Amino acid sequence: MAMNKRKGFRFSTYEAPHQTPFEKLFEIFKELITHTSGDVDEALDWLRELDAEYGLTDSNYTMEDFIEDLKTKGYLQEELNTNSGDGNGEGGDLSITAKMERAIRQKALDQIFGKLKRSGSGNHKTGKSGPGDEYTGEFRAYKYGDGLEHISMTESLKNAQINHGLDSFSLSEEDLVVEDTQYKAQMSTILMIDISHSMILYGEDRITPAKKVAMALAELITTRYPKDSLEILVFGNDAWPIPIKDLPYLKVGPYHTNTVAGLQLAMDMLRRKRNTNKQIFMITDGKPSCLRMPDGTYYKNSVGLDDYIVEKCYAMASQARKLHIPITTFMIARDAYLMQFIKKFTQANKGKAFYTGLKGLGEMIFEDYESNRRKRIK
Repeated sequence: MAMNKRKGFRFSTYEAPHQTPFEKLFEIFKELITHTSGDVDEALDWLRELDAEYGLTDSNYTMEDFIEDLKTKGYLQEELNTNSGDGNGEGGDLSITAKMERAIRQKALDQIFGKLKRSGSGNHKTGKSGPGDEYTGEFRAYKYGDGLEHISMTESLKNAQINHGLDSFSLSEEDLVVEDTQYKAQMSTILMIDISHSMILYGEDRITPAKKVAMALAELITTRYPKDSLEILVFGNDAWPIPIKDLPYLKVGPYHTNTVAGLQLAMDMLRRKRNTNKQIFMITDGKPSCLRMPDGTYYKNSVGLDDYIVEKCYAMASQARKLHIPITTFMIARDAYLMQFIKKFTQANKGKAFYTGLKGLGEMIFEDYESNRRKRIK
C-alpha cells in the first residue's frame, strides 16, 4: 500500500503464522519507528492509518491495548512533564526505551543478515594455526609447550588403547594429541554515514536503509564478534561520532558533504585502537562538496566536482593507505562522473568500492566485513 501523505515509503500486508495480536503489531511498529527516527507519536499515527485500512486490531485487542502492552513490557516510557506548576511530575510524551532500541537493532539484523548462514561467536579464522583461542575440530600430535587444557583426553586414551593394548593401561607422551586452534583476528571498524540533504532528495529515502545497515552491523558485531569494535560517525558540513544507541534517531540535515572531515575523524578514532586490522566503511550517495577551512569558515561548491575539494579527498585516501587502513566505499549513486571520482579515490587508497542501489546494501557490507575479518594477523 502506498502512503500518499508520506512519499518514499511503501507498506504491504504480512501474515505471519502463530503470532499474537501484540507480536503482529510489534513487528510493524518496529519498522515504523525506524522510519520516523524514533518519533513515537508519528509511528503510532502511521500504525492507526494502517489499522483503519487493514483491520489490524479488533474489539478484543485495540490500539490502546497495544500501547499499554508496549509500556508494560518496557518498550515505551512516558517522559514526566515537570511544567505543571505544582511541582509534581505528570505523564507526558512517549519515547522508546533502551530495550526498544535493542529490539530495533535485532530486527535490522534479522532483515538484512537473517538469510545468511550463522555460526558461533568469533568464528572468523586467520588461517594461522597454533596456540590460538579458537578450536578448529582437528587434532595433531602433542608437542612440548602445548597447554594441558588443549589435550584431548578422549583421543589420547583411544591412542593409548591402540598403541598398548587393552590388557594393561599405559599412557605415554606419544599417545597425546591436542585439538588444534587458530588465532582470531580482531577488527576495528568505523562506519561513516553520509547525512547530507541529498540522502532524502528525489523522493527516495536513503538514510533509513543506511541506518538499518548500521544497526544490523552493530548488533552482529556485539553479539557474534565481541572482541571486535564498531564505531559510527556521521558527516555533513562537519563530522561527529554518534553512539550506537542513537542510530534509530538518525536524520539527515540541511548539509553539504564534507567527506574529508569524515575521513579525518575516522582515522583519528582508529589511531587509538590497538587491534591489528582496521578498516573504514563509507556509505554515501553524493559528491564531496564542502571543506572546513582553518579559520572555521566553510568552502562549499555543489556544482560538479570541485578540483580543490576532490584533491583533498584523494590526499586523505592516500594517508589512510599509509596507515594501513583500507576504505570500502558503498556508493548509492550511478552518475558516471561520480563513479569516476570514486574509482580514483579507491585507487589512491588501494581499497574497494561498490556501486550499488539500496537493495542488497546490507548483504554486501556483511560479505565484505566477513572477508576482511579473515585477514591473517601480521
